[in-house]
Amino acid sequence: MEKLSSIFTASHGVMTAEVGVISGELELRTSCDEDGVLSLAITYVGAEEWYTLPGEGYRLHDSRDHEVVHGMLVKVLERG
Repeated sequence: MEKLSSIFTASHGVMTAEVGVISGELELRTSCDEDGVLSLAITYVGAEEWYTLPGEGYRLHDSRDHEVVHGMLVKVLERG
């Protein structure tokens, strides 16, 4: 399973399933298995508790697209 992680600043916040909107300096972690099943998690930088982004059943047609999709998610989540 491939895991990617990026730190970014979300000035307008990111919705989580557990606690609602979080903002500030955040870390996005995505993981993708060989079947393309994608998992998304987010936390405050340096925190231990991770939250999930709303939705379920994320799946990539080709697991080789994981890095591109991760990068796109970071860009979308950090913009205002």
